[in-house]
Amino acid sequence: MRPFGPRPCTLVVCRGCCCGNAAKHPGTDHEGQLSRVREAAAASGGRLVVRTSDCLGPCGQANVVVVQPSTEGRRRGGRAAWVGWALDQDSTDDLLAWVRDGGPGIAEPPATLTLQLIPAPVENRRRR
Repeated sequence: MRPFGPRPCTLVVCRGCCCGNAAKHPGTDHEGQLSRVREAAAASGGRLVVRTSDCLGPCGQANVVVVQPSTEGRRRGGRAAWVGWALDQDSTDDLLAWVRDGGPGIAEPPATLTLQLIPAPVENRRRR
């Protein structure tokens, strides 16, 4: 990634107290999910970056992944999309397909993934 050049789409994968926790979600392959998105980033030719976060906040909707738009996606009006309950292979497939298609601002998320979109914690605070 170039410091001042175009930014690729970024997946921020929560791995804090609840997300990535085998005790809370024993049927989920948390390490496998993270490995898959990292492998996709390595194979993307710089079109995807993956970061992990200690805690993104909405613990009741774990596992949480934030899809941040690329520079081009943001230019086209795309904003970060928060995805909750990303617990299975289908969710990971949908996230990776959306990023391959361009991510926020460039492509619409897969229909099944739209059911998992959650408000960002900041949006929740503004509504109170």
